[in-house]
Amino acid sequence: MRRAVGMTAGALVASVLVATPGAAAPGTGGTPASEPPPDSAFQKVTLNDSPGEPMDLAVLPDGRVLHTTRFGEVWLHDPDTRLNTLAAELDVYEHDEEGLQSVAVDPGFGTDNQWVYLYYSPPLDTPVDDPSTPDVNEGDAPLFGDPADFEPFEGVIRLSRFELDGDELDLASEQEIIDVPVDRGICCHVGGDIVFDDAGNLYLGTGDDTNPFESDGFTPIDERPDRNPAFDAQRTSANTNDLRGKVLRITVQDDGTYTVPDGNLFEPGTEGTRPEIYAMGLRNPFRIEIDPGTGDVYVGDYSPDADTADPERGPAGVGKWTVVREPANYGWPYCATAELPYVDYDFATEASGEPFDCAAPVNESPHNTGLTELPAVTQPDVWYSYGQSAEFPELGTGGIGPMAGPVYDFDPRTTRGRAPVAWPEYYDGVRLFYEWTRDYIKGFRLDDAGRLASIEDVVSSVVTDNPMDMEFGPDGALYVLEYGDGFFAENPEAQLARIDYIGTDGNHTPVPVATADVTNGEAPLTVQFSSEGTADADGDRMRYEWDFDADGRVDSRLRNPSFTYEENGLYRATLKVTDLGGPHRGKTASAEVEIVVGNVAPVVEFVTPSDGDTFSFGDVVAFEVRVTDDQPVDCSRVQVTYIVGHDDHGHPQTTAAGCTGTIQTTLPGGHGPGDNLRGVFNAAYTDPGGDGLPPLSGSAEVVLEPVG
Repeated sequence: MRRAVGMTAGALVASVLVATPGAAAPGTGGTPASEPPPDSAFQKVTLNDSPGEPMDLAVLPDGRVLHTTRFGEVWLHDPDTRLNTLAAELDVYEHDEEGLQSVAVDPGFGTDNQWVYLYYSPPLDTPVDDPSTPDVNEGDAPLFGDPADFEPFEGVIRLSRFELDGDELDLASEQEIIDVPVDRGICCHVGGDIVFDDAGNLYLGTGDDTNPFESDGFTPIDERPDRNPAFDAQRTSANTNDLRGKVLRITVQDDGTYTVPDGNLFEPGTEGTRPEIYAMGLRNPFRIEIDPGTGDVYVGDYSPDADTADPERGPAGVGKWTVVREPANYGWPYCATAELPYVDYDFATEASGEPFDCAAPVNESPHNTGLTELPAVTQPDVWYSYGQSAEFPELGTGGIGPMAGPVYDFDPRTTRGRAPVAWPEYYDGVRLFYEWTRDYIKGFRLDDAGRLASIEDVVSSVVTDNPMDMEFGPDGALYVLEYGDGFFAENPEAQLARIDYIGTDGNHTPVPVATADVTNGEAPLTVQFSSEGTADADGDRMRYEWDFDADGRVDSRLRNPSFTYEENGLYRATLKVTDLGGPHRGKTASAEVEIVVGNVAPVVEFVTPSDGDTFSFGDVVAFEVRVTDDQPVDCSRVQVTYIVGHDDHGHPQTTAAGCTGTIQTTLPGGHGPGDNLRGVFNAAYTDPGGDGLPPLSGSAEVVLEPVG
């Protein structure tokens, strides 16, 4: 242990601790009893390499894994059959970052109930783009106007629960629990993560629902009377009477209603407050986790984009990780931390005022519907910017994408059996922290007082490519959902995976690869399958088993078989590979290929613009998209999304419909020509399917380079 950090709203105290040998303190993950196991003692196993645009995962008590996609899909992985099946598909509103967000499992799942929780954007009657008006995007909310102009875009993000019936979610069983307001048609920060404590209380993290792109990378507090309120985070995060920019804590009842447990930030009945609020002053707490044993809530809160501090505006971007043990205010949009206030700024006059008082923040925004005087700002446990942190140098440098990961609860029972995958006792009590932009996992150890004691690398040589979510399963392995590199699509590196501990003398799980020369077409469709690339790190002999139609029966044991599909339908051909050697022989893994017979995937191409074209931010860019399909093409189903690409991530700005049209490009405030920015245009088309066949999609992407 090297460091302990104790914080108050008014002072920051750092002290050096002397390492104490011996076992870790129970439940703290303090001083480790031994050296960390080598990375070679771990193995990453792919469970689903076609996960859509992945958002969140949940491991069921029986080992099955659910994950969501932003476009409304809920996928289920069965570890016994190695099959991935579509458990549900919700109709969702998809502008900018909205859609289907998080998934969680009820604490009583499998014993008392079958409830699965989803946080999603119902379509409602929100305006969308009309492709018959190519020069106007009706789906974009106006940036200026009056309340009547903004009212059509007032929507909600809904927390509901559904019963899992076998391998399918029963959408008719929905119980609507709570609606969180959202201003639609404009980006960003809808957050949305769900966890439970041991008492059965549900915690929901919500984003500030505020556009950050015209605040020069600093605090968005635009109070101009004709400005869209979505440019003022004071209406949400700093509003004691609003559910956004918060961690909410409620107790769901048997009928789907909820009560508010004792001990939240505001007593029920307090005028100008919502009793559901547990923590406030958060920008985008995209991932929260909980320690069931202590009730501590771990929160990773995202940062604004200013590269450097400005004495006239405030600090550079700051990402945060904190342990919430009691209700608190974390300061946004007035303070990045209790020691880093922003400067009050008048967007009408472009004049800076005084720094905000983090010890006694005051919300005087005309958009505020809650209390004026707010609780003092609480200091986070970890904070860092783009450069090397003086306090936490182990976090390195790069982008800012803090994700609060789970705490590992070692159970010796999971280490028994034929082929255990549970992580070792060394990690007992360690809190995981993962970084979306820096592609790593760190371990946070706390001392007996619950203060941060040390930071260490965790399986640093195991690739986690833009990790979106992770949690430990009942088997003690770490399940990881990876987004990959790219923009608002299923990226090549995206996957659902499991990181197993196999020990220094353990046997590796084989790594299967399944491909097909064609994946869609008219019946009869002959498909040549291949297992080329399948490997076992130990060089053991392997058994190959192909199931061409997902009926659970082996259709071929050849390595590279051929099969003819005579009937139309959707088939998920699965290759299951079994290790026949080693001390734990019998380890299996699978890969799959989706085959659609009776429908042909559309081919989408940009006629204009072309990849590599130049433009200037602020230009109106005309687009033309060509779609080729075996069915009549409906141009109203074409969607073109404009994204500001920044390094290896992107900020979606708007979506237009139609084969032709124009898009007004924008440049997020706080960014400049030297910030590695690009204009990314993504075109997508989904045909209607029909006759029992699923719709098929195609997409194309062009990247424009800015000049000037």
